[in-house]
Amino acid sequence: MVDVLLGLQWGDEGKGKIVDYLAAKYDLVARFQGGPNAGHTLYLGKKKYVLHTIPSGIFRTNVQNVIGNGVVIDPTILCAEIDQLSTSGIEFLSRLYIAKKAHLILPSHRFLDAVMEAAKGAGKIGSTLKGIGPTYTDKVARQGLRMGDVFLSDFQDRYNKLKATHLQMASAYPSVDFDLEGEEKTWMASIERLRKLQFIDSAYFINHAIKAGKKVLAEGAQGSMLDIDYGTYPFVTSSNTITSGVCNGLGIAPQKIGEVIGITKAYCTRVGSGPFPTELHGETGEEIRKAGGEFGATTGRPRRCGWIDLPQLKYTIMINGVTQLVMTKVDILDNFDEISAATAYETEKGITDELPFDMVTNCPKPVYKSYKGWKKDLTGVRNFGDFPSELQDYVQEMEDILETPFSIISVGPGREQLVLRPTTTA
Repeated sequence: MVDVLLGLQWGDEGKGKIVDYLAAKYDLVARFQGGPNAGHTLYLGKKKYVLHTIPSGIFRTNVQNVIGNGVVIDPTILCAEIDQLSTSGIEFLSRLYIAKKAHLILPSHRFLDAVMEAAKGAGKIGSTLKGIGPTYTDKVARQGLRMGDVFLSDFQDRYNKLKATHLQMASAYPSVDFDLEGEEKTWMASIERLRKLQFIDSAYFINHAIKAGKKVLAEGAQGSMLDIDYGTYPFVTSSNTITSGVCNGLGIAPQKIGEVIGITKAYCTRVGSGPFPTELHGETGEEIRKAGGEFGATTGRPRRCGWIDLPQLKYTIMINGVTQLVMTKVDILDNFDEISAATAYETEKGITDELPFDMVTNCPKPVYKSYKGWKKDLTGVRNFGDFPSELQDYVQEMEDILETPFSIISVGPGREQLVLRPTTTA
């Protein structure tokens, strides 16, 4: 069976740390979608690592890690990531596998991304400018290049043809500052390095592993509210970030899905543009941002902050088939006298707990319920029974509303700063 771990909000929920912890119980960790627009942050000892493409199980020495066919890969960024990991002292290249069918991000994809986003002006969607959208566009248009193509004798010709297409498209937009020639030189050198790594047909590789009785964990990137079909379109990413994306992104059948572990922060954040019903614009939002260090791992941009949104979570729990929940960054709210949670939306048609279709043009007004803060430093707590009663009651009420149990609660960035619930099945 394949267990799935994914974000239930707009990304940045803390997936990397939880994958790193859970990976010890698995034989294989596989990324199934997204690209270097993701940023999974892990702290090992006093050192910080940010993974953009490589799965977060890479630090577990007995775990194989697969970059699945649903991922889009920038060779330059992947090589930089490999160089960063080489400083960890852990041997990992023998455990890293790349799907031949994963699509390549070209420098001209990034250039096209930049000119198109700049041309939108005030209507920008908040792209990370990593070339993700143009790469997925080429995939759907059936003109993209895949990792396995780097071994073909006519790879350079295919590359030149696609680049020419991109440059022709970019000519319709105002130019931006982008050193395409310099980026291309680095990219080609990275391709040479990547040719020496292990390439696989991920569908066969993972299904053979399942048949052999190995435990597989599928790692999602971004968050469910950024899903191309079910997120806050058009302010979304270009892939399916929800459970169904695992099947396409890794080549496994739906009945092979086991546990679905959904992650939510104790509050809510969003990077870039788009609707955010519970966003806090004043002092409280800034206090959460500072306490939580809420700045994008990939972009460095300050994240928009707000209270937890329960209608939104009920929606993503439903579309993902979530079987257990993880709450991260509970400790960030330690100093609040009072915290809030949106329990419903106020719309023109009345009170509802369902997300409206027109969230983008008519963002719903949240209906809040307030809870007494716990006012205690949680970073050293390791048992649920040692939590303040206010927090225990809060978690219990969240479970009742969401109709899904919390199996893990994170109280800090370290591997050891996790509180496991007695009900955990992870």
